[in-house]
Amino acid sequence: MSMFTTIGTSRHISRGGKQRLAQWVIGWSALLVMGVGLAAADPVSPLPVVASFSILGDMVRVVGGDRVTVTTLVGPDSSVHAYAPTPRDIQNVAQARLLVVNGLGFEGWMERLVQASGFKGHLVTGSAGIKPLDHDPHAWQDLNNGMIYAANISRALADVDPQHATHYQRAGEAYMATMSRLDAEIRQRLAALSPQRRKVITSHDAFGYFAVAYGVTFLSPLGGGSEGEVTATNLARMIRQVRHEGVKALFVENISDPRLAQRIAQETGAKIGGKLYSDALSAADGPAATYLELFRHNVGTLLAAM
Repeated sequence: MSMFTTIGTSRHISRGGKQRLAQWVIGWSALLVMGVGLAAADPVSPLPVVASFSILGDMVRVVGGDRVTVTTLVGPDSSVHAYAPTPRDIQNVAQARLLVVNGLGFEGWMERLVQASGFKGHLVTGSAGIKPLDHDPHAWQDLNNGMIYAANISRALADVDPQHATHYQRAGEAYMATMSRLDAEIRQRLAALSPQRRKVITSHDAFGYFAVAYGVTFLSPLGGGSEGEVTATNLARMIRQVRHEGVKALFVENISDPRLAQRIAQETGAKIGGKLYSDALSAADGPAATYLELFRHNVGTLLAAM
């Protein structure tokens, strides 16, 4: 007779039999609980990691490989500035052994989320060690900084999961080597253009690190703010600047409303050169589904328009 049949017909068993059955069920349940606990602590199980937004999530997946399961709080084509934590997010953070954040004031809601979740794991700031630009948290827009993110993530994974430290170290080094090669390629391609041609307009100022690293001037009517903060004065100033400097290329961002860029294009005659990915990756079937693809797409789009 199966366990389920025995339990289902227990009303026909004597009092002593019922007591023995109850003891057996309690003991079996305890073993199941112990088994669950052992499975949760099993070093073979993937490490639960939460990343604050899609770009960091991709970096963790590359470095961690099949040793990690990654949950991203702010997904592709979504803005960190508009994010509101959900109960599921709180639960994921509470269960994570590693939480990866950008820092530099980018995730203004992170401290409250960590407190609400009771998170007890290890927290790593991806941008740690980077020389920040004033009021600009988008440090990943320089591939040299991307290497620092990868190194920080690799060390953090090794700290939390020392049994697989060699795996994380090798994956991180290979990732950084790929970034280094791509960085050199981008510098060479952009250097072929005159400085006058390397001027573009974007919706908000998310490319400061890219500008410094690769010699492209980015103009924005919003500065580092959100679309709700643009004023008629800012817009008029931007239109005058575009006309004065003869800027020809204008871009929308995947997290921004395109209407502002369209208005500037109408007023100045500048052409919209395409979509750039700043604060978030594209969906998996899009042109910027990974951090490296984001760079390749953005540079290709800039060059085609400039």
